[in-house]
Amino acid sequence: MTLKVYNTLTRKKEEFIPIEPGKVKMYVCGPTVYNYIHIGNGRPVIFFDVVRRYLESQQYEVNYITNFTDVDDKMIRKAEEMAVSVPELAETFIAAFLEDIQSLGVHEATLNPRVTENIQEIIDFIAALVEKDFAYEARGDVYYRTSKFTDYGKLSKQNLEELQHGIRIEVDERKENPQDFVLWKAAKPGEIYWDSPWGQGRPGWHIECSAMVRKYLGETIDIHGGGQDLTFPHHECEIAQTEAVTGHPMANYWLHNAFLNIDNEKMSKSLGNGILIRDLIKQIKPQVFRFFMLSAHYRNPLNFSDESLKQATNALERIQNAYDNMKHRLATASATGEVEAGITDKLQSISNQFVDKMNDDFNTPDAITAVFDLVAEANLYLQQERVNAEAVKLFIEQLEAFDATLGILSQQGDELLDEEIEQLIIERTESRKSKNWARADEIRDRLTEKGIFLEDTPQGIRWRRK
Repeated sequence: MTLKVYNTLTRKKEEFIPIEPGKVKMYVCGPTVYNYIHIGNGRPVIFFDVVRRYLESQQYEVNYITNFTDVDDKMIRKAEEMAVSVPELAETFIAAFLEDIQSLGVHEATLNPRVTENIQEIIDFIAALVEKDFAYEARGDVYYRTSKFTDYGKLSKQNLEELQHGIRIEVDERKENPQDFVLWKAAKPGEIYWDSPWGQGRPGWHIECSAMVRKYLGETIDIHGGGQDLTFPHHECEIAQTEAVTGHPMANYWLHNAFLNIDNEKMSKSLGNGILIRDLIKQIKPQVFRFFMLSAHYRNPLNFSDESLKQATNALERIQNAYDNMKHRLATASATGEVEAGITDKLQSISNQFVDKMNDDFNTPDAITAVFDLVAEANLYLQQERVNAEAVKLFIEQLEAFDATLGILSQQGDELLDEEIEQLIIERTESRKSKNWARADEIRDRLTEKGIFLEDTPQGIRWRRK
């Protein structure tokens, strides 16, 4: 089965055919770096990381760009509140963002361009729009003339004539039409600014991505992604800007993830129900949150709750325990004999199932089902008194291949115990040999308090961290 993706532009699944065989140009809108990211921000970060990982597993060379908006109105206000400069604010929260996504197992982007590093490219882009009469200057501001771009609304399926003036769009007397949007904003006294043909100011929000996509990836890219909330107006405006200048499609495939709700309510500042990622992962393993995010299809709303996290924790533990058991048994497995044909056939079937589900518009929940099928087969095989080392290796390699896409496993089982815990495990072993069950149980309880769980297996004691 070939890869098919749901294209927001056409509202249907389409076969994925990159512009250049074997290569993918992919741009995902990044954060405005004025605060720590919350769990809602985590959904596109994790999902598009999985898209990128899967494409790479299918031997594509992926040029993955995600930007930082490091100057805008929110940043100016926040910098004033914190009594720091806008660049200082940006450095603080860019570092925090990178730290947070690294904790979630997100791979580093090919490049993270910043608005402030691309001011000249943005000015040049706006100038091209003015020259083509798609933009106009008004008292130091520059606006995009939406009425001139006949396809405005094609991504979001918005009808300009149905937009209510002053309700869904802020009325501004400097605009020719209420639907026109700002490309360049004249600086107010004391604000950060750059010189331009229209006076001192800074870029509007939408124009930055158009300029950076063209600079770093070209006039037409394969995949443009982001959260559902970016479809309109942000991505709609990007299309209008870019295609007015280049005359070519901005992206061939537009992918958008659905919202994350908290306890069946939309996350919002007014409700005060936002949860920062850095706070959440102090309470649960980052892999649990990542697993939870992938447990629903990216285009379906996802509800965050204590119960859903508990279910994710239990499900991931089954996978992690199976993985750790495989590695534990490998140490004592027989090194002789060929792998049974039935095992290789089952593993190939499960691998095909995983690929088929990921090829169906990155269907991660069904792909996870394939992971559980693998876990079930591995657990059944490991129940045997004697196992073949090569067969165990195949199980491990297959699970690790799945995880190269999903990124949900922890390698913590390879960590060394500290000296105190090592001595306790040795003492417990001796206590059991001498039938001092009370002392053995006491040691187990003490290790449990330290987050070390012991399992007595025919091959010896196996441990894992909570």
